Amino acid sequence: MRIRLRRRCGPATILLMSGLLGTAHAASIEDLVGAYPEALSGFDGANLIWRDGTRMPVGEMHSGQTIDEVMKDGSILDQLAMAYPAGAPPEPPRDDPGRIRNEAFFDKMYGDCRDGQVAPRLVRIVWLPRTWGHSVSITSVNRVDRRLEAISRELDELPAVDKKFLYPTGGTYKCRTVTETDRKSAHSWGIAIDLNPAFADYWRWRRSPDDGLVYRNHIPPEIVAVFERHGFIGGGRWSHYDTMHFEYRPELLGYRPNSED
Repeated sequence: MRIRLRRRCGPATILLMSGLLGTAHAASIEDLVGAYPEALSGFDGANLIWRDGTRMPVGEMHSGQTIDEVMKDGSILDQLAMAYPAGAPPEPPRDDPGRIRNEAFFDKMYGDCRDGQVAPRLVRIVWLPRTWGHSVSITSVNRVDRRLEAISRELDELPAVDKKFLYPTGGTYKCRTVTETDRKSAHSWGIAIDLNPAFADYWRWRRSPDDGLVYRNHIPPEIVAVFERHGFIGGGRWSHYDTMHFEYRPELLGYRPNSED
């Protein structure tokens, strides 16, 4: 899979698109800054400006490389490179929006778990208080904990037939890498939750005899929609899918937190 890129209106409005036009939100640098108002204050044309004064280069776009190549050392621009199809039907995806993560960006935002920086910012919330009632750990940075609590309350109102997908969970925070790589998982920053593994589909489990990917996704779209409304993307939207996985990536959804969140 090759990353398809598109440039519009100069560096301050670089727009990175996939082939899912019409159903996908194309993330820009403005989306990134607007999605994290407590951490980011602006963009100077080459660098993100953090509220503590740090300037972080957004880097270059690695056009023409495969997803596996870019994931090894993706830039901030690379992690915006594929449009996320929020609200689209659960159909076989052609891209991997959100799988590229610039580690320097996320370490700066949430801390490096290997240095013990993430754990002090974790809080416990009750997942599905009316239905399951067990607590999980999630970061309080960017009020991710409050957003997951709001998701939990909404999911607790779904019909019983849908709730079987939601618990017991597959976990939230864990300082680990993505399977068979040396790259940090979103779980290592405390921004992700895995739903019930009994109903999960994962691309490494579903290869065809010719080593192609056979898409599977049993998670109801009603569940995905609740997560997306609160700034979480779903791994079921990836061609290299992980359907039980959801992580806080508001920039890919055009999600702008307000002061009441």
